[in-house]
Amino acid sequence: MSKKIYITRIIPRLASDMLQAKGYSIDIYDKDQIPTQAEIIEALRKKQYDAVICLLTDKIDAEVFDAAPTVKLYANYAVGYDNIDITEAKRRGIAVTNTVGNYAFCIAEHAMALVLGLATRIVEADDFVRAGKYTGWTPMNFIGHDIKGMKIGLIGAGRIGEQMAKIAARGFDMEVIYHDIIRNKKIEREYGARYLETIEDVLKQSDIVSLHVPLLDSTRHLMNESRLNMMKSTSYLINTSRGPVVDEKALVKALQDGVIKGAGLDVFEFEPKLAPGLAELSNVILTPHIASASEETRNEMARIAADNVINFLETGQVISPVG
Repeated sequence: MSKKIYITRIIPRLASDMLQAKGYSIDIYDKDQIPTQAEIIEALRKKQYDAVICLLTDKIDAEVFDAAPTVKLYANYAVGYDNIDITEAKRRGIAVTNTVGNYAFCIAEHAMALVLGLATRIVEADDFVRAGKYTGWTPMNFIGHDIKGMKIGLIGAGRIGEQMAKIAARGFDMEVIYHDIIRNKKIEREYGARYLETIEDVLKQSDIVSLHVPLLDSTRHLMNESRLNMMKSTSYLINTSRGPVVDEKALVKALQDGVIKGAGLDVFEFEPKLAPGLAELSNVILTPHIASASEETRNEMARIAADNVINFLETGQVISPVG
């Protein structure tokens, strides 16, 4: 009997092609929307599935585990996995994987694009032209800032933070400072980054603060009202990590009051909803969780998810376990 796999959203075809090449039976949720937990449970009850490829938007907990007792692997199509109850999965002997791969540069590129967009006011200028307001060149229109020589502060210096340091230092001649619970000697040695003892030290000194931390109890609302108030009034905040790392209501107030100059966000605390007032601010660039949305990266994520499923079903081992 062929193994049965359920995929909770349409992802690059590479994954299903790999699984079908092994003779597995594949079912995919085919609506262009986020499935509710009830829909996932209803689907999983229809067959005796062996593995599930799920997404960061899927809440996978005891209710789902109860509905699908034959599923022994949940392969998350994401690097983060805070959508899955890891403790409960471990208690039940269920394996969980993520899609850690060599695409940190893609996310760092997006973070830097947000920096450039804010500094050059490119989104505001685009809106201005599209609205028919451009009547001719003027020397005082949309004056921004050079980022060359600015000081960028990284909160988190793992794979993505490391690539951000590389882009900033080598591409834009920026000074890099950072804080992490583990020092990254590579970025100190190769990109001249300076380690600071506390997050607060980084916030007080940076012209740009870029967040690269996982969502944990210790990082939820890492950027709160108090820490936002520590930043320079001329500084920018960039978040391509997880939405709840930032207290979004406090951020809106900080932006409205001029506590900081601007922000670039690819993730949101109440995703897909935005905190009231955020969308009305002109000093913010908002992108819909697309930092990893390159063809190369999404295909690589699909390959890793499928490899985890195949390896588990063939050998009982996974490639990128979490928890």
